[in-house]
Amino acid sequence: QVQLVESGGGLVQPGGSLRLSCAASGRTFSIYFASYRMGWFRQAPGKEREFVASIMWSGVTTYQADSVKGRFTIYRDNAKNMVYLQMTSLNPEDTAVYYCAAAQGPGVSRSTADYPYWGQGTQVTVSS
Repeated sequence: QVQLVESGGGLVQPGGSLRLSCAASGRTFSIYFASYRMGWFRQAPGKEREFVASIMWSGVTTYQADSVKGRFTIYRDNAKNMVYLQMTSLNPEDTAVYYCAAAQGPGVSRSTADYPYWGQGTQVTVSS
């Protein structure tokens, strides 16, 4: 059994910052978390889920969507089975439910189909 739990969402004003956290737990993650690539995705009302950022198992390689490049940073702490999404310069278009996702294997990926494990999501609302 594996579990991903996101936290850190909330209401923030335009131009503000938030840090999302994703805690991975369960027997598989407790042993092999460092072998998983992790991703953040988001889904706004009425829209499809879209890629935000991905990070490979070692944390050396990351990949961000063009819409967040330079504003969002993904990083991980394998010792704590955690992955984070630091978000800065937020704007109303960033409003969405943000999901953490995991997949065993190398590299990074922007495809939802490549991630079998998902969290329940955390709401981020950017509004004045």
